[in-house]
Amino acid sequence: MPILNVKVSGQKNIETTKAINELLLDLTHRILGKKKEVTAIAIEYVDLDCWFVGGKLLSEQGKNSFYFDIKITDETNTKDEKAQYIKEAFEGFERILGNLHEESYIYVQDVRAASYGYGGKTQEYRYHQ
Repeated sequence: MPILNVKVSGQKNIETTKAINELLLDLTHRILGKKKEVTAIAIEYVDLDCWFVGGKLLSEQGKNSFYFDIKITDETNTKDEKAQYIKEAFEGFERILGNLHEESYIYVQDVRAASYGYGGKTQEYRYHQ
């Protein structure tokens, strides 16, 4: 049930998009234990001339970057699982994009079950069913 919002530097490319989807779907399932069939991933591209790090464009630095956030139900994953997820996601993006700027971010958001849901039902409601 997680939703991932991904921003990637560079031009839209179907091979890169598919590789990112496969990476995140695998990590989200394997490390965080989330079901693949209810994991949603939206990927957006940002031109290198529109992405600044430290006040300088990525195009000037010759670097790539990414940011993504993932919303998961609070108290469903440990700190160690989230740390492993962030580590492996960063390594995966390095493989996919190459020449990755260290200032690439991953935000795992723990969202209250009563405030988060899909299909018109909260996670709290699903838990009690």
